[in-house]
Amino acid sequence: MPPLEAWEKVLLDMDAYTDTVHGRIACTKCHAGVNDAEKETAHTDLIADPSEDPRNSCGTCHPNLIEVQTDSLHYTLEGYETNLAARSDAQDPETWGHIQEMMGNHCASCHTTCGQCHVSQPASVGGGLLDGHVFVERASMSRTCTACHGSRVGNEYLGKNEGYQGDVHFRQGRMVCADCHTSAEIHGEPATCENCHPGSTPDEPMPGPTHRYDGIQTPRCESCHISAATGADGVEQHQVHGGQLSCQVCHSVAYKSCDSCHTLQTDDGVPYFETDASYMTFLIGLNPIKSYERPYDYVPLRHVPIARDVFEFYGDNLLTNFDELPTWRYATPHNIQLQTPQNASCNACHGNADLFLTFDKVSRGEVNANQPVIVDQVPPPIP
Repeated sequence: MPPLEAWEKVLLDMDAYTDTVHGRIACTKCHAGVNDAEKETAHTDLIADPSEDPRNSCGTCHPNLIEVQTDSLHYTLEGYETNLAARSDAQDPETWGHIQEMMGNHCASCHTTCGQCHVSQPASVGGGLLDGHVFVERASMSRTCTACHGSRVGNEYLGKNEGYQGDVHFRQGRMVCADCHTSAEIHGEPATCENCHPGSTPDEPMPGPTHRYDGIQTPRCESCHISAATGADGVEQHQVHGGQLSCQVCHSVAYKSCDSCHTLQTDDGVPYFETDASYMTFLIGLNPIKSYERPYDYVPLRHVPIARDVFEFYGDNLLTNFDELPTWRYATPHNIQLQTPQNASCNACHGNADLFLTFDKVSRGEVNANQPVIVDQVPPPIP
């Protein structure tokens, strides 16, 4: 996505905007400032992104969405906190204080407001109005979703990793993110019984997820591909493997993994981070979060760039429980293909040690952390 010129970021399309519902609201109602022809006066105490305080801006007209959106993972970034709390002594105020400082410096830029999906590009990529301040009901895939989720998800889905095709849903179906990731999911609406049992009596909402693979699996391939999920499509592999394998085990291709992130600051206090390496991998491992919702024995794994000394700049030995979580994590790559190297035949996968996360593929200092996902014995060849 090319960067916008400075004037493009702020130029309003007054003809289009004033024809919309939001265009009938005075600018100062949301942005404060002063209604004056002089720029300096008009910008006094200006609020650039009113939705940073959603309850007092968007929430005045959309209270039902704000009630749940402010608890969504996009808004709270709780997924980061969940994982960091598991790896550290979160009960120690000093340790957790250092980690909170780090998150404020390096992670908070990914925090998303209502306006950064529906009015402008995310601040993390420099902002800029999407459509002359006209509110966009459905977020743009290229200028919103992959602006933040680009280096992995976006490149996989759009086929920007050299040598690998884009996801079949994009290439043949021209599907965008919102075709699978619903408004309810993105806004963090709590799940009820009806999510899995349409037509049932709604029950008390379930607790919200603490990370993106928590709670009900949504979206899920099986929701659209029902005959494949039940083995009723005549494909023998679907009948044999059923819920033993996540769909991506057979239908994903290589995706990006990263090593060893470090958070630092420049001499004048500007935060930045750097990773050691990124590379294409496809490795199958044991499912570390096996549950009713994710019953699979085997899933693809992606290496995440966590390291024992990742926060060394902020304090010594902050990740005292580093081995509590694998560094090779449950993954759902966005590069689905009908035909892949591993599903070409039974023995393209069975007996092929190159496809599985075995001890020899794990860094020595990460073996203990990855015990739950390492495959001790590769499934034998089929006679």
